[in-house]
Amino acid sequence: TKVVDLREGREGLDFLGCHFRAQFSGRMWEKYGKICFYLHRWPSKAAMKRLRDKVRERTDRRRSGWDIRDVIADLNPILRGWGNYFRTGNAARKFRSADEYVVWRLRRLMVKKRGCNLRRGQRQEWAEGWFAGHGLYRLRGTIRYPKAA
Repeated sequence: TKVVDLREGREGLDFLGCHFRAQFSGRMWEKYGKICFYLHRWPSKAAMKRLRDKVRERTDRRRSGWDIRDVIADLNPILRGWGNYFRTGNAARKFRSADEYVVWRLRRLMVKKRGCNLRRGQRQEWAEGWFAGHGLYRLRGTIRYPKAA
């Protein structure tokens, strides 16, 4: 057991894959001159690393012979489950980072698949929208903030 001081945003803690930290509310200070802290949470570093490990495992170079739709179908349940677990926090930056990493891994897989037959400019065609058109689940835009009590 560890006692953590969350007053004035001093420390944070990791619990159940989330990082918790007290954040200063600038709006309350600007509007009322009142200092107020709220508890924010987002995926911890360990949770991000586990997601990257799972994505790396499923976009391995050995899968370059697979159809990209099959690779995406294998990735989607992981992304959907991970996103549903963390979507009620303040995780927009982390979700954007995860989306960028997934697209980067898939683009590398496509380059490996094409090999010497890669046309000039073809790599730029494989953007996030291209993979989304093939069914890739995007974490960006799935955040749901809990209602105030």
